[in-house]
Amino acid sequence: MIDPTILRTDPDRIRESQRRRGEDVAIVDALVAADLAKRASAQQFDDLRNQQKQIGKQIGPLQASLKRASDDSARITAQSELDALLADAADLAERTKAAEAAADTASEVADALWLKVSNLVNLASPIGGEDDFTVLTTVGMPRDFAAEGFAPKDHLDLGEALGAIDTVRGAKVSGSRFFYLTGVGAQLEFALLNLAMSQAMSHGFIPMITPALVLPSAMEGTGFLGQAAENVYRLEADDLYLVGTSEVPLAAFHSDEILDAASLPRRYAGWSSCFRREAGTYGKDTRGIIRVHQFDKVEMFVYCDPADAENEHARLLAWEEEFVNALELPYRVIDVATGDLGSSAARKFDIEAWIPTQGTYREITSTSNTTEFQARRLRIRMRDAAGTKPLATLNGTLCAMPRIIVAILENHQQADGSIVIPPALRPFLGGQDRFTPLSVREETLNRA
Repeated sequence: MIDPTILRTDPDRIRESQRRRGEDVAIVDALVAADLAKRASAQQFDDLRNQQKQIGKQIGPLQASLKRASDDSARITAQSELDALLADAADLAERTKAAEAAADTASEVADALWLKVSNLVNLASPIGGEDDFTVLTTVGMPRDFAAEGFAPKDHLDLGEALGAIDTVRGAKVSGSRFFYLTGVGAQLEFALLNLAMSQAMSHGFIPMITPALVLPSAMEGTGFLGQAAENVYRLEADDLYLVGTSEVPLAAFHSDEILDAASLPRRYAGWSSCFRREAGTYGKDTRGIIRVHQFDKVEMFVYCDPADAENEHARLLAWEEEFVNALELPYRVIDVATGDLGSSAARKFDIEAWIPTQGTYREITSTSNTTEFQARRLRIRMRDAAGTKPLATLNGTLCAMPRIIVAILENHQQADGSIVIPPALRPFLGGQDRFTPLSVREETLNRA
């Protein structure tokens, strides 16, 4: 949620953000009207409540005066005044009740409209859609496989030959876009998890294993029931949602809390399985494990003072680059265009790894500055010497397992089908320096 003060003092700022996102600008006019109605109805309710309090203060003395009356004339006068006051009180009670209902309705209308308005974009973000990003840096050179004398295989051919990926049985058991990681594939994921968590902890992140199911309040609070709702799995019988990222339970971890400013920034690294319906992607990335319904991920999440948010965003990006550099993958960093931002993000940077068989870069990590947007929705505040105020939240994917595995297999493959293991992963793989195809392993065993 955006600071309501901005709506009341500078609604054009919200209109411009909506325009840059390619989203509904007219909703700002509706929100301005709804906010005015909400405040007016709340004021009317408060006024009537104050009148009730004033009448309440008069009733007691009149009742006492009636008891003290020494003659019939005084009693009649006091009773008459008390009856009139009680009638006014009864009428006021009905009007107050109606005003309270009207205020509640006006508040619900305004709140519902607020949920449809995305976060204010950072004006430094490029304007446009998915293809209008800005490349900030490119690191590493893609290998020249032709010069090495062989054509690269894609990750699925490599993974099947290694006994690492099984999409056929994944589809048999669960349907399309599901897979098994087997043997060295599972070992590789565990190694990536350990490397990611080791790095995160070295930078002060607290490791966490988060719930995969969350309440609607957590999903809505983080902004995943708006434009992203079509990709969310819901368990209707229990009114719970499967998370598409541990960002959701990490953001909701401190919901309805006030954090001491001295304890900030708070940094968490969450591991979870993630579930996405991939609605609207029919026919895209149907081969292999680039776009799947279930995968594991290590997510960084930060709570900090809003004044520190941009610097923290740069740190998250640097830590993501540190991880990708350790895997010795060629990549580029892009500044995502406004029309391709999630509703909570003010600015987002993606790291895209080079995928040799596709001849292009594909996203493997991202980091978003969501400013105060999620904190306001989840009612998370910080307390400093000046009082309490909303804090800022940021997130960054450190390691989305399937796509990292794709990038490692394709970029580190050899002519004989083996995969050279990046040195950073070897300590978590018993010192192995390469994975060899099943056929080679079987031949070696037969010779032995």
